[in-house]
Amino acid sequence: MNFCSTCGSPVAMRVPPGDALLRAVCDACGAIHYQNPKLVVGSLPVWEDRVLLCRRAIEPRYGMWTLPAGFMENNETLPAAALRETHEEACARVELGELYTLISVPHISQVHAIYRARLLDLDFAAGVETLEVALFDELQIPWDEIAFRTIAMTLRHFFADRKFGAWRFHSAELPPP
Repeated sequence: MNFCSTCGSPVAMRVPPGDALLRAVCDACGAIHYQNPKLVVGSLPVWEDRVLLCRRAIEPRYGMWTLPAGFMENNETLPAAALRETHEEACARVELGELYTLISVPHISQVHAIYRARLLDLDFAAGVETLEVALFDELQIPWDEIAFRTIAMTLRHFFADRKFGAWRFHSAELPPP
């Protein structure tokens, strides 16, 4: 950030009084601009023993496979974001289960939250940010073409938990690649 979004004056990076971190501070109007992590929210839609994946039609990772997920919007709840992203990317209707993975990715200032979900029907299709959607069983997952490490981690937890016969919440922090 170079300029204050309140008054348009240049900002300086410094630690404001009472804070401990560098912030963009405007000397003209006194505004302190906080930059916080982005939330990426999505679902892990399942039909019988298969998982619904989306092939990305946008960067980053164009052409790679992922779960339907994206950035949470202001004034939105986590479940609402998961439902919206699932519909936008896969035109799919799901019933959300519990929050399944919560993965911090501090080197890119993101937190990824994925819900387990049950597809309500097989009426799904590629959304505008998706090249194609498909159901995969565990042996068909294109592991070398998974777009993001958080998604690969979530899928591995899912198949391990399913094999074990018990679902649990998974929390992790990803180091830089």
